[in-house]
Amino acid sequence: MRYSITLSYDGSSFFGWQVQPGAISVQECLEKALSTLLKEDISVTGAGRTDTKVNAIGYVAHFDSASEEPLETALLTCKLNAILPPSVVVSGVVREDGDFHARFDAVRREYTYFIHRKKDPFVESYSYRCSYPGLDFEAMNEAASLLLGRHDFSCFEKSGGAAKTPFCTVFEARWTEYTPSHIAIMGPVSDDCSYWYFRISADRFLRNMVRAVVGTLIDIGRGRYEPSRIKEILDGKGSRSDAGESVPGHALFLSSVQYPSD
Repeated sequence: MRYSITLSYDGSSFFGWQVQPGAISVQECLEKALSTLLKEDISVTGAGRTDTKVNAIGYVAHFDSASEEPLETALLTCKLNAILPPSVVVSGVVREDGDFHARFDAVRREYTYFIHRKKDPFVESYSYRCSYPGLDFEAMNEAASLLLGRHDFSCFEKSGGAAKTPFCTVFEARWTEYTPSHIAIMGPVSDDCSYWYFRISADRFLRNMVRAVVGTLIDIGRGRYEPSRIKEILDGKGSRSDAGESVPGHALFLSSVQYPSD
C-alpha cells in the first residue's frame, strides 16, 4: 500500500534531502525511522531535491508498505516524531492511491528566501545578512517580474545538473518586506532594520536555480545591472557564469508543494 508523508525539517544538520555516501540526509533519516517502526525495508521518494542546509516546510514524500492491513497513520505519525531527531517533524501520514507519486504528481512548488539588511543574532541562522548599501527593493521586484512565464533557466542551473529540460513555468516571483516575530513583540535590536523575503513558485525548478536567481536579483539591487538583465540572461541561453553567484542555502525554504487535489 502507498502512503504520503508530510514533514518539515531544519536543513542545517543535513547534506540535503537525497541519500548520498558518507553524508547524512533527510531521506536516509526518514527511511531508517520508517524501516525500524514497520519492520521492513522502506524506500522513500520525495517531492524534490533540496541542497545542503536548505530547509523545508510541508515537504511531501511517499513510501510503499508490504503490510496487507492499512497502517494506523495517526499512531505512525506519533511514533515517527518520537524517534526522529528534533530537526525533523512529521505532520501527517495519509494512505494514497497506488499510482500517487510525490515528485511527478506535484504541479506547483514554492520556495522562500529570507534576507536581513543589518546584523541581528535572532535571524542569522535562517536568513542571509545582505548589508550592501542602497539595495534597491523596487529594482529587484521589477527584475523579478521578468521571471514570470515559461523560460529556459539553464543559466541558473548548477553545473552538472541532470534535468531533462531547462524550461520552467514561473507563477509567482516577488520580494516582500516583513517584520520578524521578535521585533513585533519586543522591538528592533538595532535602528533601521530591514527584513525581506523572496517568494517564487513554479511547476518545477532546476538544481540550485532559486539561489542563483536570488543572487542575480541582489546584484541588480546593488546597481551592478539594470532590471532588464534578467531578460537578457533568459533570452541568451548562455552559461551559468552569466547569472549571479548563488546565495547561501541556510536562508532558503521549500515552503509549499501542491498537487491537483489541492
